[in-house]
Amino acid sequence: MDLKNLTASIAQIAEDNGITEEEVIQIVEDALAAAYKEDYGESGQHIRAEFDRDKGEVQFWQIRTVVEDEEKEKPHFNAYQQIILTDALEEDEDLEAGDEIKTLLPTKTDFGRIAAQTAKQVLLQKVKEAQREAIYAEYKQKEGEVVSGIVQRIEQGSVHFDLGRGVIGVLPPEEQSANEDFHSGQRKKLYVLSVDQTTRGPAIFLSRAYPKLISKLFELEVPEIVEGQVIIKSIAREPGYHSKVAVISVDSSVDPIGAMVGQRGMRIMAITNELNGEKIDIIKWSEDPKEFVTNALAPAKVSRVECNNRNEAKVVSPTDQISLVIGRKGQNVRLAARLTGWKIDVRDESGQRPSQDDSPEKEIVDSGLNKDSE
Repeated sequence: MDLKNLTASIAQIAEDNGITEEEVIQIVEDALAAAYKEDYGESGQHIRAEFDRDKGEVQFWQIRTVVEDEEKEKPHFNAYQQIILTDALEEDEDLEAGDEIKTLLPTKTDFGRIAAQTAKQVLLQKVKEAQREAIYAEYKQKEGEVVSGIVQRIEQGSVHFDLGRGVIGVLPPEEQSANEDFHSGQRKKLYVLSVDQTTRGPAIFLSRAYPKLISKLFELEVPEIVEGQVIIKSIAREPGYHSKVAVISVDSSVDPIGAMVGQRGMRIMAITNELNGEKIDIIKWSEDPKEFVTNALAPAKVSRVECNNRNEAKVVSPTDQISLVIGRKGQNVRLAARLTGWKIDVRDESGQRPSQDDSPEKEIVDSGLNKDSE
């Protein structure tokens, strides 16, 4: 076995597989130990290899566990893996039961075909395992973040994305926006929803529908968010159609809506383009629920808002604004309710609710709390 060539390959193996050189050295030692045991060891023997990368040399050791003397008389005692305390103390008087003792074995670097194949299999298997662990650790830290990926293939409605270095993430059908189609080679930004460890390696689940994708995209475009001058307080989203984002500025010199929109709308346009034309309303957040509900219903204008202690808001609107308040299929009022956390009941100046054709009463009144921003 050419140890010098192996030494030169360690850095390349580490780089190609996204693991550390220390992990590669440990894998090489395991592979060498397996080869040594195949040609020169005994069945049941525990052999450890110690590879000196600088010298390109390897030493082999037999590893045994120190046990109490009476263990020698028991059926499970294995002389290749265990040594009684009395014998161990002859080699090192500081040893105790439970310690490991190393015995140097003759150095060998010539291995037969079967031993070499065994070493190769161990190396490949352990490199793959280390690679999987490295990918899992890397992407587990990226949960809740945005990554970029290229569409690799589409299977049964799920879109498989190449995230780089051969790492594959899956965008399931339920996490896709309604207004999007995917084709091979297309690049998209994706929210890392969850990362699970499986027997086949890490499973990376992505989303294009999760509300926090919106806030993460704005973080990429709006430096005032990263600097803490502008805060996104809540988001309500119907993926592919319409989103509302409530923002506030902690710096009186910074206009939060202007910062989000950007000069000539460039910032929000970049995000709208990334989301394939999804409409985004930027709303100014307020501690005053009446003001907040009024802002959330924009661009519609309302006459007044009455709030009670049951988290219900009655919105009175001019007749000519009712359709705007409600929105297409109740979308505007539904998103406003989710954004603010208030149940919204829309009425005209005469106190009448809109007709069922304009917006089902249940959809308006029971439009729910702001689960999207949790």
